[in-house]
This record gives sequence, C-alpha cells and structure tokens, in this order.
Amino acid sequence: MNKSALRDAIVDQLRAELALQTGAALLARDEAISEESRAENKYDTHSQEAAYLAEGQARQAAEIEASLAHYTSLSLPEFSATATIALGALVELSSPTGKHSWYFIGPRAGGSEVRLNGRSVLVVTPQSPFGRQLVGRQVGEMVTAAGRGPSTMLRIASIM
Repeated sequence: MNKSALRDAIVDQLRAELALQTGAALLARDEAISEESRAENKYDTHSQEAAYLAEGQARQAAEIEASLAHYTSLSLPEFSATATIALGALVELSSPTGKHSWYFIGPRAGGSEVRLNGRSVLVVTPQSPFGRQLVGRQVGEMVTAAGRGPSTMLRIASIM
C-alpha cells in the first residue's frame, strides 16, 4: 500500500471536513448576529446559544486546520522488517480468525477512517490507548484490541 497516497487521502478528507465545518461556523455566526435573533426578553437566549455554537465550530475548524498542517508536512519513513512501530507507520494486524486490519500511526485526526485500494485504514495517534500499545512494537508481537465485546488479541503482521 502506498503511504503517500494514504496521506493524500487523509489530507483530502480533512479538507472536506474543514470546508464543511467552516461553512457551519459561518452559518452559526450569521445566526448569532442576525437581527431576527435579537433577544425579545431576558429569558430569550437564542442569539447567545448561536454564538456558543459558532465559537465551538470555529474551534473545531481550527483543530482541523492544525491537523492539515501536520499531515502536509509529515514525513513518511520506510520501516524495515525488524523496525519498531513509530509515527508514520502503516501497520497490518491479523486476528486469530485470519481477518486483517490496517492502522496508520498519525500525528492527529485519530479515529478518521480512509479507504484506499479497497482497504479501510484507521488513523491512530500515539497518544491514544491503542496507539500507545502499538508504538514500539515489532512484527510478530501481540496487542489487545478492546471493543464492545471481549478483548481480542491481534498479531502485528507487517509494518510499512
């Protein structure tokens, strides 16, 4: 799997999220300053609520912009067969049933999922609980994937 193409897919997804979030923040801002939102009495908090919403959406847009900056400048190191997992690694895990899953160790935007070449890749940050388990491990080692059901032991199949 091409990590540059994966990074481009993550950047494209972040740009789409940024456009959506920026538009939502502008709409909420317009609502907050609209003449129609002016308080009619002391209990009318519509414009204040819209202002809080706009502020939250603007913060979210700033977070996405920061993630974009990190990904556009992210170097993608090559990992040898004996390397340990670190930032920029694409990790393949296999379950006891033979199912394979892919994870990218990214600087931000953990939880984002991108599809590339028919495969789903989940972005995991080194700060997340699962990311902390992965970082520093090598091919063949086992990690625990906690989910809604019982925990599953996964073997590190490859590191790219």
